[in-house]
Amino acid sequence: MELPTELAGTTEVKGRMNEEQRSILLEASSHFPPPQGAKLSYEMAGFRADASILRSTVFRVGILVALRSLKTQSVIGLMITASHNKVSDNGVKVADPSGRMLTQEWEPFTDAPDPHHLLQLIVEFVNKENIPLEGTWRGEVLLARDTRPSGESLLEAAKLLARDTRPTGISSIVGASAIFMGVLTTPQLHWMVRAKNKGIKTSELEYFEQLSSSFRCLVDLIPQGSSSKYVNNKLLVDGANGVGGEMLEVLKKSLIDLDIETRNSGEEGVLNEGVGADYVQKEKVVPCGFGPPDVGTRCASLDGDADRLVYFRVLSNSDGRINLVDGDKMLSLFALFINEQLSILNEAKDENVDKDNKTRVGVVQTAYANGASTDFLKQLGIEEVFTPTGVKYLHEKAAEYDIGIYFEANGHETVLFSENFLCWLEGRISELSSTTKGYFIYSFNSYFLDWVKVVDRTAVVTANAETVVVRPLGVQEAINAETAKYDRGRCFIRPSGTEDVIRVYAEASTQEAAESLASSVARLVDQFLGFGSHR
Repeated sequence: MELPTELAGTTEVKGRMNEEQRSILLEASSHFPPPQGAKLSYEMAGFRADASILRSTVFRVGILVALRSLKTQSVIGLMITASHNKVSDNGVKVADPSGRMLTQEWEPFTDAPDPHHLLQLIVEFVNKENIPLEGTWRGEVLLARDTRPSGESLLEAAKLLARDTRPTGISSIVGASAIFMGVLTTPQLHWMVRAKNKGIKTSELEYFEQLSSSFRCLVDLIPQGSSSKYVNNKLLVDGANGVGGEMLEVLKKSLIDLDIETRNSGEEGVLNEGVGADYVQKEKVVPCGFGPPDVGTRCASLDGDADRLVYFRVLSNSDGRINLVDGDKMLSLFALFINEQLSILNEAKDENVDKDNKTRVGVVQTAYANGASTDFLKQLGIEEVFTPTGVKYLHEKAAEYDIGIYFEANGHETVLFSENFLCWLEGRISELSSTTKGYFIYSFNSYFLDWVKVVDRTAVVTANAETVVVRPLGVQEAINAETAKYDRGRCFIRPSGTEDVIRVYAEASTQEAAESLASSVARLVDQFLGFGSHR
């Protein structure tokens, strides 16, 4: 195969990538042509689409993570999963050296139409990032997948199989290697990447031991004799028929202070079908396998790869309706607890502590966060910032703080601690409170989510952290007019990151009003863009 003329004679290309490496990339990429007519892009937390069209994408991400490993001189993670999507979908996520999400500057390329153009993009990328292709570090990637049937075949596009000598994604970068860690949850792989880069053992055993020991430390904060330590220890968990249910069966053996019953563990049901955090959070009803006998018992739902979590309580005398504890409510509880513990540390009389060097705490939310949770955080005096919807935006902003907290309503939730803060905290552990308060679930305004099927979601363009529609013209004015009709009304729309759907978020003083507002705005979107179908 001949190189494009713009590549063939450049000294810069030859200096960065030798002939052997270029030939391997051309040969390998010829076996993974991109699907005709498909538009794939790196969305909120990675790629996601029907599994049948993803092999070329996984191959290219394999190249990217190998290069990322060379650039950072660290282990990188690649997870095959489509999270809360239906079982026929799949996708890929990348874990950076710290265990966090891939930095936005490295979001991968997918639109090269053929091997030559792909090689050109890779060479330009290597040159731009000054990636050492022939250093002592040859690149290492940890791989995992969830329980989707398509996961195994997609892994073949990412790594070199023992039964095959043809290079695939990772192995097409000379010297790079991949280690398959097994069928895991997404949080497990992120933890393993971070642990590996810190020289810590990375097996499932170590993961479960750390989780269980951390849980015991939290339980020990509850005063002896407190009735709260001995009641409500029953927890029902909806495993979404995914990998989370399987892993919880192993973990719960170590959680002696909690009586966990796992349902929807994948033995009979379909992944994410009528179950899981996304279903429970959006529909506000019990998942399959839950009902009237569960009234009064704490319940929780995971999603397909166990990186979402919501709690709920089954309401008595209802048709499956629930009292939902979503990410907004959990965020407020975490922020309250952390704020109180920091107050204890800051008030401690320690002449060696610089009182002016206060810990910087930030809560990162999207415009779709419940307004009452935002009001509650303001009362605590915690710094708040807003980003566009998507974990990658929230995570990157949260990393700027000593303690960064972000919980999306859908159950994506993280508390980040900077390395400097952790080092400081190690010397102050004994001063933390040995008591816990009876934390409550704050009473929030009612809200409602709706969606509208459209011809092309990219026709809707938003600004100001997705709170204002700038195109098509006239949509925002119509939304404003409708919202003004409702007490404490708030309403936003935004295009989905994965499908041709426009999501509608509405909030008002009552649940009924919120649902009415959402339906009204959904009809407006339908008039401007839709097919005439919304839910």
